[in-house]
Order: sequence, then structure tokens, then C-alpha cells
Amino acid sequence: MSNTCLIYGVSKGLGKALVEGVPGPNDVIYGVSRSKPPFEQSNFYWIQADLSDNQSANIIKNTIKQQPINTLIYNVGIWEKLAFSDKYQFETSDDIEILNMIQTNISACLLNLKALLPNLRLAKNSKIILIGSTWGLDNHKGKEVTFSATKYALRGIIQSLRETLREDKIAISILNLGYLATEYPLSLPVDDVIEQSGGQLIPLQDVVSAVRFILSTSNATCVKEITMPAMMDENV
Repeated sequence: MSNTCLIYGVSKGLGKALVEGVPGPNDVIYGVSRSKPPFEQSNFYWIQADLSDNQSANIIKNTIKQQPINTLIYNVGIWEKLAFSDKYQFETSDDIEILNMIQTNISACLLNLKALLPNLRLAKNSKIILIGSTWGLDNHKGKEVTFSATKYALRGIIQSLRETLREDKIAISILNLGYLATEYPLSLPVDDVIEQSGGQLIPLQDVVSAVRFILSTSNATCVKEITMPAMMDENV
């Protein structure tokens, strides 16, 4: 039996790995991104959308129409231009940059979920997974204010929306991820990723495994949060 997966941010990094590692061979995959992803397969359909545009939800909904959605993975997260560097200072952050991050990371997520809930209700045992960050956890040590605020917001979304979705038996989860080894392809063996990254980064294979676990659960279960920092990460 085939399922339908909707995955955001598929042009590179984690989103690309999720397309490669999560759906089954017979599943239908819709992938959302601004730039064209490197997939040439008959079961993959690209939806070009810029999530900084508040019309993105309408574009995606008009493409999928009434197709049931079994899996929705919102893998979206932009950060400040100088984030994660010694040069970052909140008070010098550009106002437009802050508003764009809020639109892309929070507003677009809300609007897309709102538009696509009818599609999720049409499928059996459908799941929603938001890709969060350890910057959205309590008492982390990061300084990036706007990025952190948007990732905290995702946790609020899953905690509140779960109350609405309980009667539909639609599970909504968040993965709070630390530093990822996004520069290494999913095809590279985990041991090689660990060696080449000095053991400082989370292999994408580990994230794919976590997503597969969530999707393997029945509709009698809701996996609320999984937190995955890198082993050597002292930020949390």
C-alpha cells in the first residue's frame, strides 16, 4: 500500500535526506522548496514555493488539492545572517531579517498546517513532524534571539495543536535537533561521517531513523518530542 508524503525544504541537507531515506518505494512524494531539488524519479513531485511569501500555503494546497496526506514533515528553519558566530548581536539584527524569519519559521508553518489538515484527516494514521532545534529548548546557551524564538514557537504549536488533533487520531511531533552533518550525503556510511566530522555532528542517518520510528507507531500513540543534540554538544 502506498502513502503520500509532503516534505518541506527538500533541495538540500536534511530535507533531501528525508526524501531519500523516509518514503517507501511505492510512496508518492511531494517536495517543497524554492530551488529545484536533484530528484529525477517518477514518484516525486516538486512544488516550487517560497515560504517567506504568505501565499505559499495556497500554492501548495492548490497543487495537492484533495489528495490524502499520510506524512507531513515541516523541515524549515532560517537563521540570522551572523548566527552561530562571534559577530552576532541581537541589537544589530536587521528588522526585515527578523520579520522574514518569523514569517518563514512560524507564520508559514501555521498557515500550511491550517490549509492541509483536511488532507491529513483523509489518510489513515497520518503524522505531522516539525523539525525543531535545541535552540527551542529551555535554558540552552545559544545567543540567537529570533531563531530561538521561532523554534520555541514550534513547540507551542505541537503542544496546542495536539489537543485539536486528538479526536482525529493525528499525531503531531517535533524533533529538537542539534548540529547536523548536512554536508555529508545520506549515502556516506555513518562511521565515515563520524570520522570526517570529528564526532561533533549528528549523522543524517540518525535523524532519518528517528523519523522512521515516529512513522512506525500506531494511531494509539503520540510521540510528542524527541530531543537529539550531538553527543559532544555542550549548548544544552
